[in-house]
Amino acid sequence: MSSEDEYFLLAAAYSVLIKKKSNKLLQRPRNRTKWVKECLLKRSKYTHVNLLQELRFEPDDWRNYLRMDEDSYVRLLTLVSPLTERKDTMLRAAITPHERLTATLRYLATGRNYEDLKFSTLISPQSLGKIIPETCRAVVEVLKTEYMKFPATEDEWIRIANDFEKKCNFVNCVGACDGKHVNIIPPAGSGSYYYNYKGTHSLVLMAVVSANCEFIMCDFGINGRISDGGVLEYTNVYKKLKNGQLSLPAPIKPKNSEIVLPFVFIGDEAFTLRKKFVKPFSRKALNNEKKIFNYRLSRARSKVENAFGILSNRFRIFHTAISVNLEAIDNIVMATCVLHNYLRRRSGNLYAPNNNLYREDALTGTIELGLQPTDFISLQQTHNQRVDNVAKHVRELYLHYFNNEGAVEWQQRMVH
Repeated sequence: MSSEDEYFLLAAAYSVLIKKKSNKLLQRPRNRTKWVKECLLKRSKYTHVNLLQELRFEPDDWRNYLRMDEDSYVRLLTLVSPLTERKDTMLRAAITPHERLTATLRYLATGRNYEDLKFSTLISPQSLGKIIPETCRAVVEVLKTEYMKFPATEDEWIRIANDFEKKCNFVNCVGACDGKHVNIIPPAGSGSYYYNYKGTHSLVLMAVVSANCEFIMCDFGINGRISDGGVLEYTNVYKKLKNGQLSLPAPIKPKNSEIVLPFVFIGDEAFTLRKKFVKPFSRKALNNEKKIFNYRLSRARSKVENAFGILSNRFRIFHTAISVNLEAIDNIVMATCVLHNYLRRRSGNLYAPNNNLYREDALTGTIELGLQPTDFISLQQTHNQRVDNVAKHVRELYLHYFNNEGAVEWQQRMVH
């Protein structure tokens, strides 16, 4: 072997040894200066849970801090504790259900990120990243059966329709529908998949709302690129409606009328007119009768606008782009919706005072819209959608009814 060959062999062996040594250095575990920060070890002393003890003597401040009164909180804590309780270990005490729930409610109420929230909860951001989605999932699990039960029988649909007739003078309405874009920080590598028509990244929250401004159904997770009313077709409620699986009552005659009207959902211009889904007439060519129909429909549809308005006002997580993984976002959003129903039913006017809701003065013809969902992006209006004649006929039936035997004495003043 020549001296030149020996040189190249030695150089190759040396480079291999250097590479192995550098790999060992990279794999060597980094010495941690601290296992846990000292302030986090003093959680029992500095946590906001201690502040809550004082806020018990200031009910308004307690309600502002957690978005619910103490009785509602205690009941919720009792329900979620079995799902959120963890055992102490030899190294440290477990974070209690009380600490977990208060941290979660503050996150939903303020929209603060985990790094910011650690200073009031004295819980590390890494732990909060697990605790908050887990607690949100537990909240949905314990509340959904009682507070967001989707109607399964004709009698349940009729009760909803009776509420709309009593509160909104709209007969045979089984739900007001709308969809809103919830802004998110998109996952890495997702490109324009979640990019909506307003130039932000979002997921769509579709909802059906009762006359009491409660969510009957929420469907969340459709990507923001689907920006118009066609998003309805991706929801479970539409699939059941299309397949005849909703158990809607058969069409009936309203009181003092010979017109047979079907039970319908209502929505705004973003959606496509369907035989079970009624929307307003276009504003481009409105006569007096169509104006009255649009007014009567808008009174009922105000319930879904107010529901979204109250939701975003009480849970300011919707005022920012949510920056967690997609599964956690789903748990967070659904938790706010079921909490909305829980508080709407338990706290009533304390959670949503009357001035948060649509109201009108029939004598002067003035309207107060109540809380509006200004922090959400609305769905884009649907254009050039084919509408079958049956859907047009259903709307014409309601048009005739509202302008004749179903008229209310003040409606003419409200459209002029």
